Amino acid sequence: MKNNSNVLFLSISNFPHLEGHSISHDLFHELKRNGHNVYVVCGLDRGCGEETSLKEEAGCKILRVKIGKNKEANLIEKGLTTLLLPHTYKAAIRKYLPGIKFDWILYPTPPITHLGTAKYIKKRDNAKTFLLLKDIFPQNAVDLKMFSKNSFLYKYFRRVEKKLYKNSDYIGCMSQANVDYLLKHNPEISPDKVVVCANSVEPVDNSVSPEEKIETRRKYNIPEDKKIFIYGGNLGKPQGIPFFIECLRSQANNKDVFFIIAGAGTEYKKIEEFIANSKPQNVMLMPRLPKEEYDKLVESCDVGMIFLDKRFTIPNFPSRLLSYMQAKLPVMAVTDPNTDIGKVIVENGFGWWVEAGELVAFDVTFTQACGEDFARMGERGWNYLLDNYTVEKAYQTIKECLQ
Repeated sequence: MKNNSNVLFLSISNFPHLEGHSISHDLFHELKRNGHNVYVVCGLDRGCGEETSLKEEAGCKILRVKIGKNKEANLIEKGLTTLLLPHTYKAAIRKYLPGIKFDWILYPTPPITHLGTAKYIKKRDNAKTFLLLKDIFPQNAVDLKMFSKNSFLYKYFRRVEKKLYKNSDYIGCMSQANVDYLLKHNPEISPDKVVVCANSVEPVDNSVSPEEKIETRRKYNIPEDKKIFIYGGNLGKPQGIPFFIECLRSQANNKDVFFIIAGAGTEYKKIEEFIANSKPQNVMLMPRLPKEEYDKLVESCDVGMIFLDKRFTIPNFPSRLLSYMQAKLPVMAVTDPNTDIGKVIVENGFGWWVEAGELVAFDVTFTQACGEDFARMGERGWNYLLDNYTVEKAYQTIKECLQ
C-alpha cells in the first residue's frame, strides 16, 4: 500500500470529537500513524440541532452528516433513517469531498445499509473494502422477537445482508465463533475472505491504587468495605435485563457485595422500577456518564459484568469487555451459550461464565467468584488484552488483507 493512501471510514455513530480513546478513535489514530489519510463519515441525529459539516480533527477529516432520527427513536423512525442512509451519505460525500479518490473503505455493522455507500465508492474509485462485522443482523432481531423469519422485513434485510458480504473484499469478525457462524449460515462466502479482527484499543493501563479507588467510591457514596460489581453501558433488550434483575434480587441479602449499574437504554426503567419496588440496599443505578467519569468509576470497582439475552443464537462479543480489561478487573459474563466470550474469559483465567437464565448456576458461580483473587485475575485479563486486542494487531490484520 502506497503512503498517503486515502481511507474512508463509514459509521452511523456520531463522533462529537476525535480526541481521546475509543475503539473507533484508536483505529483512526493507528491509520494516521501508518501514513494514511483518514476520512470519517458519520451521522448527526436529526434532533441534535447541528447541520452537516466537514472539519479536520486529530489529523483526520470528519464529515458529520445530518441524518434522520436514530437515537431514542421508535422502530419505524430508526428503520427509515437506516434505509435512507446510503442516499444521504453518497450525496454528502459528493458535495463535501469532491475529487477525493479512496483506496480503502472500512465500515462496521450496524447498520447493514452501509452497503449502498460502500458499493458506490468501491466501483467509482476501484477501492478495496473491509467490513467490520460487529453484529449479525437481521438474525439478532429475530432472536429478540422483533420480527419473524417469515416477515417481509427479515427477507428484505437478509437480502441486503448477503449483498453486503458479497460486496466486501474481506470480513473481519469479532471472534472465532463469529467466523464459524458466518460461514455456516452463508456457505457462498469464501473462507479466504473471513478473518478474526476483534474490537481493539490502544492499550491504556487504567488500574488505580487502593487510595484512588477509595477516593472515587467516596465521591459516589459507594461502600468502601464491600466487593463492588459493575455493569456499565447499554441497558437494552440485547442485554437480557429481566434476568439481570433476577440475579440482583437473588443477591439482595448479600451484605458483602454491592452492585453498580451505570448506563442508558430502553430497559433502564425496568431496573429503576425494580429498585423502587424492592428497595435492595446493595444496588445503585446511575445514568450514563461521560466517558472519562465512567472510566474512573470502573477503575474503582472490583469485577466487571457482562449480560446478554439467553435467546441469542448469534455469537455476540460485547466491546465493554475492553474497558474492564484495561482497568484490570476480572469479568463475570452471563450470556447465551452461542457466544465464545465466556470461553475466552474462563480459559484464560480472568473471569467466570454463567449461562443466562440459569439462576442457581449464577448464585453458585457468584459465591465462588467472591472468594477469588481479583487482582491476580485482573492482571491476567490485562495481559490477554496486550496479546490479542491491541489496535496495532487489528491494523496489521486489515493491512495484510487490503494491501
